[in-house]
Amino acid sequence: MLKIMVALILAPVLIYVGAYWFVKNPILIASAKPVDAPGAQPERLKADVVALAASDPARAYHNVDVLDGVADHITAAFIKAGCTPERQTFPVGGDDYHNIVCSLGPADGPRIVIGAHYDVAGDNNPGADDNASAVAAILELARMINRAKPDLAHRIDLVAFSLEEPPNFRSSNMGSYVHAKRLRDSGADVKLMISVEMIGYFSDAPGSQHYPVPVLKAFYPDKGNFIGVVGRSFDRSIVARVKGLMRAGNSLPVLSINAPAAVPGIDFSDHWGFWQHDLPAVMVTDTAFLRNPNYHEATDTPETLDYGRMAKVVEGLYQVAVQF
Repeated sequence: MLKIMVALILAPVLIYVGAYWFVKNPILIASAKPVDAPGAQPERLKADVVALAASDPARAYHNVDVLDGVADHITAAFIKAGCTPERQTFPVGGDDYHNIVCSLGPADGPRIVIGAHYDVAGDNNPGADDNASAVAAILELARMINRAKPDLAHRIDLVAFSLEEPPNFRSSNMGSYVHAKRLRDSGADVKLMISVEMIGYFSDAPGSQHYPVPVLKAFYPDKGNFIGVVGRSFDRSIVARVKGLMRAGNSLPVLSINAPAAVPGIDFSDHWGFWQHDLPAVMVTDTAFLRNPNYHEATDTPETLDYGRMAKVVEGLYQVAVQF
């Protein structure tokens, strides 16, 4: 009888510990150390977000001229940051769309791709968090790398993607899918792709963070004051490495989840296209609609973002970019 009682007590504990270990992928030994880096500048991040969010009409797929103008803006910003960007043009529905690629480091080295989409969903959507925040991040990364000039053992591709949002979402029309296919077809050695997807909205209010599956509330905080690293169930080593590097010397909480794509939100961004081509990829995100009430709304405006914490995310991404 005693053995049965002990088993009944231990079983749920063991299930919880096993699920916690599998999903949260905890780092038991903090081994990552930060390299010297220039700080990300909140005012520059805000200026980029404001410029992108001011697009009128919005950066939606059917406003092709607007998207062309945004592509020009991103190209100019990369050039000013010391890069010679490549314009990767692809046709969809009779129109041309453009990915903008800024490559740094050895041309023939293995690649780390850090990308963010610059289009928005719908006409009445400034898209400050979704996804001007992430585009601002890759522009700031270009400036930081150009300023620090780290001795890179690999190539870094900073990519601004077009056509992530509906009606092209999760289809071969996505700019990230096109880019991933070209990398795969060319035999490029891709060490890692990071999809930067909404990184500017934070809240310290209790109950501000939600989850797609109720059981996750037992593993994660109810305050939306952290940044997340998202990967597939068995991409454990790359998720742990990205999380560890982002935490190095950083005061911003960095949490992670390893879960199947069946969990809503796990594959909801540009890393999806890389997964379709068997290329290693994760997403870095503020969790989008699970936290930000302005998601895909007219209220997704620059003044709703926290540029100080956003700068911490970019500094974490810098550590991944140069050390992974």
